[in-house]
Amino acid sequence: QVQLVESGGGLVQAGGSLRLSCAASGRTFSRAAVAWFRQAPGKEREFVGALRWSSNNFYYADSVKGRFTISKDNAKNTAYLQMNALKLEDTAVYYCAAGWTTILSQIRVPGGYPCWGQGTQVTVSS
Repeated sequence: QVQLVESGGGLVQAGGSLRLSCAASGRTFSRAAVAWFRQAPGKEREFVGALRWSSNNFYYADSVKGRFTISKDNAKNTAYLQMNALKLEDTAVYYCAAGWTTILSQIRVPGGYPCWGQGTQVTVSS
């Protein structure tokens, strides 16, 4: 059974940085698409970014492009989301998700990912 465990959330001032981690157990990320989504109170889950592990193709939402960066560590089977220049509107619960049969048209939608982490809260204060 695949489990995704996120860590790294917290409280940060606007303009600051945080790095989230997503560690997988039970299966390697080597052929997966790994994505980050976020959900703010009262809003739908929103795509943040994704990585195709084997091809190193990256995808980002326009709202985070240039500020957020996804990276990976093959040895640790872990994906990271580096978040810089954080804004108040980045406040949300951030989720890691993974899929091993995710096609390109599904990269940006929650339905493309069968495995999800528990979520980690990111709060940006003024």
